[in-house]
Amino acid sequence: MSEKSAKELLRQIPGVDALLQTEPVERALARHPRKLVLDAVREVLDERRKQILQSPEPFPGLDLQELAQCAAQRVELLAEFTLRPVVNATGIVIHTNLGRSPLAEQAIDRLRRICSGYSNLEYDLSAGERGSRYVHAESILRELTGAESALVVNNNAGAVFLVLSTLAKDREVVVSRGQLVEIGGSFRIPDVMSSSGAILREVGTTNRTHPKDYVTAITEETALLMKVHTSNYRIVGFTAEVTLDELVGIGRKHGLPVVEDLGSGCFVNLAPFGLYGETTVQESVRAGADVITFSGDKLLGGPQAGIIVGRRDLIERCRKNPITRALRVDKMSLAALEATLRLYRDERQAIEHIPTLKMIASPAHELKARAEDLARLLRETDTGNSLQIEVGEGFSQVGGGSLPAQDLPTHVVAVHCAAIGPNRIEQALRNGSPPIIGRIESQRFLLDLRTVKDSELDAIRQGFARMLREFA
Repeated sequence: MSEKSAKELLRQIPGVDALLQTEPVERALARHPRKLVLDAVREVLDERRKQILQSPEPFPGLDLQELAQCAAQRVELLAEFTLRPVVNATGIVIHTNLGRSPLAEQAIDRLRRICSGYSNLEYDLSAGERGSRYVHAESILRELTGAESALVVNNNAGAVFLVLSTLAKDREVVVSRGQLVEIGGSFRIPDVMSSSGAILREVGTTNRTHPKDYVTAITEETALLMKVHTSNYRIVGFTAEVTLDELVGIGRKHGLPVVEDLGSGCFVNLAPFGLYGETTVQESVRAGADVITFSGDKLLGGPQAGIIVGRRDLIERCRKNPITRALRVDKMSLAALEATLRLYRDERQAIEHIPTLKMIASPAHELKARAEDLARLLRETDTGNSLQIEVGEGFSQVGGGSLPAQDLPTHVVAVHCAAIGPNRIEQALRNGSPPIIGRIESQRFLLDLRTVKDSELDAIRQGFARMLREFA
């Protein structure tokens, strides 16, 4: 575009005051703060100026009403929260990208009560003096796990870091090479160990580690023996692994503490639901692990937290470490965690009320009935019969680095449209309000009912209605 043409177009751009007097922007001013509306108007006008200077002729898009509509849409975009609820139709129960475990209603109610006013977070009511925030979940954790003591920090990475920094700084920690895991967000056991000041001592091979490997590695520089749950992968075939019982025996013989990073932190036996091999926290305590760390927002089904249970003297050393202050848990997490843990006093209540467990335990016939209900809603919405909607069998995953290579049978609603294609369907639903997140398989967009609440079925119907109007 010539310099003269660009200048002529730039002169045609309406001013801010002109846009403020248009009907779409006036409606936005009635609903939103003036500054937000002004920011949106200026952003749209600035973008037009840049486009004029960078684009070849001809250049459309300077109509006052068109700009006003763009500005009004921009206001809604700027006003939207960045952290938003979404419909998880992926079938991945503990979906890290979607916030991991949703909370039980009891935990949400407790959050509302604690956070709507003041609380005794760090106040000892019986003594009338300053107390510790760490007492609030300790007693229920001791009760449920059988451990002597417990400490809660902000997440499991922090828990592992704190334990290593406290018990093994400048000394060696013996770990099987096959357990040097990396999980989401580039969290690597070797890196965490190095940052904590502990010295990694690898033993065994990737696929086979024996008790003698640990025994041979023990020296005067050894601080502890560590077992790490390979939560997000499995090594199969020609393998050998030292059990926790065996490792505890070695630790007792040589006077060394045994630390187990359990990762997910399961409190119930999942075998009745077709999931095997997940050690519970209670089993690790009974096996004699001196310190156990695990997450609060994975299989436990609570808020983000790093939970440490084990020997009283070792937990007390961790509690007194100055790093604990940097990793301390907040009142919201404590409130939600305590409420979640109390549900585990009755395992049936836990499975019924903790969403993560309830989704895992959902039987196939219930999922099929709900899939058929959703399929019926979508067919009623698709008045032009442009979509092929079918109910079929599929597989869900636990997710969150838990129980890899184990699937849960499920029922899905499969949507196919040759004219639109699965990628455009996925994008349209993902960009809706609320966003609907599914998955694509075999050129079909799938909605897995295991992770969809009954209250979300109508939101999915409305999302498809918007999509059909958009592509009509």
